[in-house]
Amino acid sequence: MPPPRRLWRLLSRAIGDVLPKGLYARSLIIIIAPVVLLQSVIAYTFMERHWQLVTRRLSAAVTADVAALIDVYESYPQDKDAETLTRIAGTRLNLDLDILKGATLPPAGPRPFFSILDEVLSDEIKRQIRRPYWIDTVGRSSLIEIRVAIPDGVMRVTARRSMAYASNSHIFLLWMSGSSLVLLGVAILFLRNQIKPILRLAAVAESFGKGREIEFRPRGAREVRQAGHAFIEMKRRIERAMEQRTTMLNGVSHDLRTIITRFKLTLALIDQTADVEDLQRDVDEMSRMLEAYLAFARGDSGEAAVPTDMRALLEDLRTDVERLGAHVEAIEIDGEASVTLRPDAIRRCLFNLAANAARYGDTVAVVGRREARAFLVSIDDDGPGIPADQREEVFKPFVRLDDARQDAGGSGLGLSIARDIARAHGGDVSLHDSPLGGVRATVRIPA
Repeated sequence: MPPPRRLWRLLSRAIGDVLPKGLYARSLIIIIAPVVLLQSVIAYTFMERHWQLVTRRLSAAVTADVAALIDVYESYPQDKDAETLTRIAGTRLNLDLDILKGATLPPAGPRPFFSILDEVLSDEIKRQIRRPYWIDTVGRSSLIEIRVAIPDGVMRVTARRSMAYASNSHIFLLWMSGSSLVLLGVAILFLRNQIKPILRLAAVAESFGKGREIEFRPRGAREVRQAGHAFIEMKRRIERAMEQRTTMLNGVSHDLRTIITRFKLTLALIDQTADVEDLQRDVDEMSRMLEAYLAFARGDSGEAAVPTDMRALLEDLRTDVERLGAHVEAIEIDGEASVTLRPDAIRRCLFNLAANAARYGDTVAVVGRREARAFLVSIDDDGPGIPADQREEVFKPFVRLDDARQDAGGSGLGLSIARDIARAHGGDVSLHDSPLGGVRATVRIPA
């Protein structure tokens, strides 16, 4: 890869890491960045061209008046007390003039950190008068004082600050900044109104993925409404497909149950022999497997999600597990226990996992805890465990292990049904090593 391309890729990645990830924040940057850049360019151009140019011309005019007063004072010595010159300076030039005979210039004070007037006025005095001078542009905010050395003392001239400085130019900057803030505020309000429908659509899609029904009407810009209508249509197609599948499975279930019931009646009328008992066990096993297959294919999509107390649900799970003959070591709940979910579906999910733990272990421990955005339920057993490389395989339908945890009597669908129910809620089921020595099944349910 050429160095420029590699450098550009690294720079793009660094900028991408710094920039916000949200659409609202990025949209704000798209709006604010050009405005700030434009305002900066305008302000710099204004300060550099207009403000300094006007201030320089005003300072040059004041300096020319001072130079003229010095020339008149030195050219006409008959006005010894400078009364006429002072009167002319005050009435014609709006300058206060004083002749300080025998005085000297004060020591130079510290120059202001940022003062266009101080810099420009000094340059003009050096260029036009070319004499020792002293100026004060900050002592009195509305006045400036200029002192120039003359042969018999010091000439002190006081002028209004506005005569040498474009004092009202900052109003332009204030108006420019104020109008920009107002426009940005309006843009932000409109942008928030445009972002809300997108966030609403994302929340509804996430809720639908968790099995929760939320009323939704498309709003916002035309493109956002189109996306909303497309989501609603997709939701309807999914619901129709699930309804058709459920109807088909109900029909299949009815027909197969009729045949199995006929088998059972026929076997009940036959003399009970060892062969007949074997056939009855096979028919019972076929009935259980049929119910498991239909439950796996049908799912639990018809149930509505409601706020559920996980403490009560786990206590019911303890009773069900103890009926299987296993010892439940503990039922612990840490944090808030109310979660919005489909209670019957989650009860079945947890029971499948707990029944699997009770089948291969003697002790079962159930722990629930609340995290920031999820509720976790951990089911531990002291059974032989499952090898780490086979823990994902057991979630596949009809898969049975060949080791000590082989499901000899089941259909191989218990863990598959449990994971499907958890994922229908937007969560998942995972297997880990248990502190009891067997397997820990962790169910994550978004809260």
